[in-house]
Amino acid sequence: MSKLIVFLGNPGIQYKNTRHNTGFLVCDELLKYLCLENVTWQTKFHANFYKWKDTILLKPQTFMNLSGTSVQEACRFFQIDAKSVLVVHDDIELPFGTIKMQLGGGMAGHNGLRSIKQNLNTDQFCRLRLGIGRPDGKMDVASFVLGRFSPLEEKQLCDVYQKAIEQIIAF
Repeated sequence: MSKLIVFLGNPGIQYKNTRHNTGFLVCDELLKYLCLENVTWQTKFHANFYKWKDTILLKPQTFMNLSGTSVQEACRFFQIDAKSVLVVHDDIELPFGTIKMQLGGGMAGHNGLRSIKQNLNTDQFCRLRLGIGRPDGKMDVASFVLGRFSPLEEKQLCDVYQKAIEQIIAF
């Protein structure tokens, strides 16, 4: 059975290296790890996708809050059950650098996950939660997640990506 790995982020250069694009960033690192940096992405399902072996890599291009549309369309087309879906996403509920794999559970205010749950009619999909930490008391959440990593965090991202890649490959 095929698997679908969904990397959450927002399209557009202004979002490229932001915390909310952690999923897209992990996808790019995974492709480097697999020596597939120069793949030709296909466009369908309101997304960019690449088929690798029995796995579909999907980067929704709908903006984060509407990601479920892309996921639902890809699942339907490739006949993939929700339990064979892994969503890689940022998570402010986890400290920076923390990685947690889980099946189902709450959406923790993440609108991309909420959209996926709504469109798949279930929360029974796997998630690779990548901790980005919380903003300090002075910054609102939207500005924080749409902001760039600090210089200290950027130095630690290689280790975070490597751990995430190990979890994705295990999936």
